[in-house]
Parts: sequence; C-alpha cells; structure tokens
Amino acid sequence: MPEGPEIRRAADAIERAIAHQPLIEVFFAFDRLKPYEATLQSDRIFAVQTYGKAMLIRFENELNIYSHNQLYGIWMVRKAGSLPTTKRQLRLAIHTPKQSALLYSASDIDVLPNDALATHPFLQRIGPDVLDLVVDEATVAARFLDKRFARRRLPSLLLDQGFLCGLGNYLRSEVLFVAGVHPTLRPVDCSPEQILALAKAAIAITRQSYQTGGITNDLARVEELKARGDRRSQYRHHVFGREGKPCYQCSTPIRKEMLAGRRLYYCPVCQPLPGLSLIDK
Repeated sequence: MPEGPEIRRAADAIERAIAHQPLIEVFFAFDRLKPYEATLQSDRIFAVQTYGKAMLIRFENELNIYSHNQLYGIWMVRKAGSLPTTKRQLRLAIHTPKQSALLYSASDIDVLPNDALATHPFLQRIGPDVLDLVVDEATVAARFLDKRFARRRLPSLLLDQGFLCGLGNYLRSEVLFVAGVHPTLRPVDCSPEQILALAKAAIAITRQSYQTGGITNDLARVEELKARGDRRSQYRHHVFGREGKPCYQCSTPIRKEMLAGRRLYYCPVCQPLPGLSLIDK
C-alpha cells in the first residue's frame, strides 16, 4: 500500500499535470459518479491536496474528487491520449489537452462538496498529518501520551491513521529503529526521551521519504552504499526488508516479526527491550 509520502508525491505530479488549465474530459468507472462528469469537466482544478493516504482534487466550483488508493490503487500521469498497457481497471481519468491523470484499481472514490468534507468517514477521524509543516514534535509527542493511545502497542498504533496519518508499514519499522525503541513497547512503557525520539523520527523519516522518493536510510550512508555499487533496494531503508542482513549501526542481524498483522523489522541491539540482557538477545 502506498503511504503518505507516495500519495503526496503523486498529488504533486497530478497538480503539475492538470491543475489551472481547461479540462477536456472527466471519466468515472462507477455509475453513481457519472452524473458529475459533465459538471467537473467544464470547471478547473485549483489544487490537489493529501490527508495522509487520501487525496482531494479540488475544483473551483467547490466540488472535490476524494480518493484513497487502499492496497492496490495507483496513479499515473501520461501524455494526453496515451494509456498504459496494463491489466488494471481504470477507475478515474482526468484529461487536459496535454496530459492526463489516471487512477487504476482503486475503489474508494467519491465526489464531495466542500461542506461534506468535515463529516466524511475517513477525513473526520484522521490524526495530524506528519507531512503537514504545521505539525511539530510537541504535537506528535502529545499524541503518544494521549490517554486514547498511550496503552496501545506501538506496531498497531503507528498504522492507525486516527493516531497519525500518513504512516504505514515500512515507515513504522524505520521510525521505531531511528528512535531506538523496541517494537513490543507501548507509549506508556517509554521514557520521556524515547517519546521525544519517536516524535522526532515520525516527522523526520516521513518527510525525508517524501523528499527522496522513499529513501529512509541515513543519506550520507546511502551515498557510500551507492558508490560501492549497491542497488536501491539494498540501500533504501535502515531495517525494513533487511531480515538477516547486518544492522548498519552494530552489525547485528536484522530480525523480522509479524506484528499487528504486518511484517516489521528491527535490530535487537539498537532497539533493546528494557530489562533484557545482551545474553538474552
């Protein structure tokens, strides 16, 4: 599933391609949305915004196309009239004279007036978006300490869009590693220093991933690994996807666990469990 950084980068590309210019066609695959096609294609898009993993394509007539990629959805930007060769189902297409924005495979698509945004089932429940520049470390630290979240296990909490939106599976492994926090802990089990480290990592790692197209590893280390010939899949992350490979910081083999129904990677030395001796690890 694409996470917040990937959706934000897709939104950037879509906005560059189709905003502030005449539209020649809007296509919906769903019959319930087809009545909106003529209304939208006669208008203009002024912004493409993201809320975690959700996207809003905003029109000057105060209508909005809401979409959530879920597991399989994917956006593509193409030259006008150029469709990719794919077995995926086209769900939404917005065409301008020069370029097209195409959404394949997603099913969570709707058209919402501005006054319906605040009550949308997903938009009304999401937490602060860590890609939003107004969200700071104090805001995120306070979320960890909030009584609604403080006693939940971190692996499930970091996937909950109602806690912080935009985080997902690869990001939770990377955030926990950078913060040096063992994945079985709860916020209430963490020291004030660990809470601050989690808040800093949740913001920094997610924003770095957005800026670099998905790289969460230390950027100086990335340059060294690239220089020695490592592939992107080898240098992209600190721990995610690196089961059995040596930790970049201590050389201990990275472990993989299934936590909250998803795979999670961590270093047992750099992310120690309080009270556990090195012999036990």
